[in-house]
Amino acid sequence: MKLQLNKTKLLFLLVTLCGLTSFAQTDKPNIVIIYTDDQGYGDVSALNPEAKFKTPNMDRLVHEGLTFTDGHSSDAVCTPSRYSLLTGCYSWRTSLKKDVLHADGPCLIEKGRMTIASLLRDKGYNTAMIGKWHLQMEFVGDEKGGRDWSKPFTDGPVEKGFDYFFGIPASMNYGILTYLENDRVLEPPTLFTKKKLDVTPRTYRMTPPYETEKKKGYVEVAPSFNDELVLETLTNKAVEYIGKSAADYKKGKPFFLYLPLTSPHLPHCTHPDFQGKSNCGNYGDFMQETDYRVGQVLDALKANGLEENTLVLFSSDNGAETNYEYQKKTYQHYSCMNFKGGKRDIYEGGHRVPFLMRWPKVIKAGSKVDEPVCQTDYLATIAEIVGAKLPDNAAEDSYSLLPLMKSPKNTKIADKYVINHSFTGHFAIREGKWKLNMLRGSGGSLAPVMIEPKAGEAPFELYDLDKDPGETKNLYFEHPEVVKRLTEKITAIVKNGRSTKGKPQPFVKDNWKQLTWMTLK
Repeated sequence: MKLQLNKTKLLFLLVTLCGLTSFAQTDKPNIVIIYTDDQGYGDVSALNPEAKFKTPNMDRLVHEGLTFTDGHSSDAVCTPSRYSLLTGCYSWRTSLKKDVLHADGPCLIEKGRMTIASLLRDKGYNTAMIGKWHLQMEFVGDEKGGRDWSKPFTDGPVEKGFDYFFGIPASMNYGILTYLENDRVLEPPTLFTKKKLDVTPRTYRMTPPYETEKKKGYVEVAPSFNDELVLETLTNKAVEYIGKSAADYKKGKPFFLYLPLTSPHLPHCTHPDFQGKSNCGNYGDFMQETDYRVGQVLDALKANGLEENTLVLFSSDNGAETNYEYQKKTYQHYSCMNFKGGKRDIYEGGHRVPFLMRWPKVIKAGSKVDEPVCQTDYLATIAEIVGAKLPDNAAEDSYSLLPLMKSPKNTKIADKYVINHSFTGHFAIREGKWKLNMLRGSGGSLAPVMIEPKAGEAPFELYDLDKDPGETKNLYFEHPEVVKRLTEKITAIVKNGRSTKGKPQPFVKDNWKQLTWMTLK
């Protein structure tokens, strides 16, 4: 009798443990990354009380989640930031030392490199990307020799870890302007168009009529492509995907959705339903539409019972486009707050962006972290959440932010540095309050131009961002010990092929004129 009782207890214990194991496997969060395009820190009304438009849905993420007040894109322009977000590795370690890529060509993400998508797919997630890629993909043929749009394109999202892809190849000023699904072109872009000047300075549209012949400066476009409907189309696809994925999640298979939106990047092609609705011209209208689209995604999570255990990451690929000056003068709207510069710049306005997280199950509502962090940190963070061990040749510049998410007030990440990078390929390094720009810039609001210092002038720029977030007072000569320490650190970060602990990794060393303070061997 006693033996039988023990067997019964043992059986009960095994069943219970199996149930716990099953629960643990299905308890991994869904993960949604919403990535806007050229949105400044001041373009979220909860972060900028003086904003001339409201963003109630982005504000929900602030109030219901965690705000990193010192959060950065890895670069001040599009392509490199997207590479770094997905791989956890700075893009300047690749062949892309400055500038951006186009629509057609070899993908910047190397074959075999781990991405957030490939990591999560291997951990049992459904993975999808809906939106703007801008890391290049290869189409059959070319504009000169003829295209074959009936053939699948290669080196795109489905080869980088995504089970499903719907979107456009790149920015709408680069073409190819048509929708893609998985590895297929849905409508052949057989016509041509160019930027058409809009009513406000430095803005344009990509609207019909389209041309039948290729001319200088023209890009390929599908006959039915309408720039005003792109945001709506992408968001509807995302909402549909969330709805379909909810059933799998409830059966134990979570999903990852990467949603890189096309706004507020030029062209400011606001949907007709939102035109004239803001107090900040067409830019404000476009931002209000963007916020509405974010709300549609958040509402879809809630409607499908996924809100509590879904980690939403929200950020932008760089700071506001240079027409932020027009918004400032005309409407008194400060997209970049009082940070210096904007898109393309090494200065804070170029890469300090909204950096928000919401995960009700883990993150306390209304939390705030003031430590410098970067979008490269997403991969290591997600790896720790799902219990994945990162190999030495992945996520070389990624630190897990999970400790900060769980305990934002009492935790710091030891020995963490953030590297900033400009459109021109110039560098800066952050350590706590200190920022060392490895150049002497032009001082203007556009991408910095290297100035050869005169005798006795500082060759670089050192700023105390706690006291001087606008980067107005160069402390290079006042703190030589900080300059020396940060110069040595950025040199090591470049030479080791990684920022984090681990085995040094190889990187592309060719054609690197911006490393003015060091030599590569």
